Amino acid sequence: MKLFRNEEERTAYFYLLPAIIVVFGFIGYPFVYSIYLSFTNAGIGKSGSFIGILNYLNLLKSSTFRQVLFNSLVFTIIAISIKMFFGMIFALIMQHLRRAGKLVKTLIMLPWVVPTSLSAIAWWWMYNPNYSIFNWIINKLGTDYRVHWLSLPKTAMLSVIIVNSWIGIPFFAISILSGLISIDIELYEAADSEGAKGYQKFIYITLPLIKPVLAVVLLFSTLMTISEFNIIYIITNGGPLFGTTLLSLYAYQQGISNGVISRGAAISIFIFPLLFIVSYFQLRMVRKGISKR
Repeated sequence: MKLFRNEEERTAYFYLLPAIIVVFGFIGYPFVYSIYLSFTNAGIGKSGSFIGILNYLNLLKSSTFRQVLFNSLVFTIIAISIKMFFGMIFALIMQHLRRAGKLVKTLIMLPWVVPTSLSAIAWWWMYNPNYSIFNWIINKLGTDYRVHWLSLPKTAMLSVIIVNSWIGIPFFAISILSGLISIDIELYEAADSEGAKGYQKFIYITLPLIKPVLAVVLLFSTLMTISEFNIIYIITNGGPLFGTTLLSLYAYQQGISNGVISRGAAISIFIFPLLFIVSYFQLRMVRKGISKR
């Protein structure tokens, strides 16, 4: 059995070889090594020995880890929903803009372009109880009530969700806009001739045709949101009372700060099966959407 069917295929793989080596070196090898570490009791300066699934069993028994896992799911689901909703609205608005279209697109992209660390610091300042601009606005409305944005678990979680959504909405908006402008205008004209209303055109024309784009955007945004680190680390550092600690931060705290690398690796790997399932169904949706076109 020949490894390559023809000379062109051999040449193609030859040119892809450097990229394959880089991907394996920076992604594949660390991932495989992390899996290995999760089955050991290794620590900083300690090679460790094989202990099987003990790290995973200990995590499942830990009430803190269960809270962190719950935080990660709540954070991801709510943030993705907000980004999807407002991203769709902004994309529809930009689709119908003419003269001010470029300016609006530039302004909408600013949160995405600004470095996450700088955005997080700015939001931390706005949430600060002593000189919070939000509390100042509330006071100007005629009340002395002061919101402790980062002092309570529920308000702190809401605060970091708002920041993550603010940064991620431009990605949704621009990506969805690219799908909207690829739709043939004749489809809408045919629907108009049949007397279709705006919401009917959106449900039966727009949504089905941009479904592949939505699936790809949801896939990438889910991966980025559930692994969020910078925003949480800068604004709350996981507090109060682990109320905003996500899997990425908890893995850092256990693996690097506490020096238990094996436990940090187990935390990082724990969410992988769920992400694999989500990725599989979303990519399947993309393939179906492309094949129907």
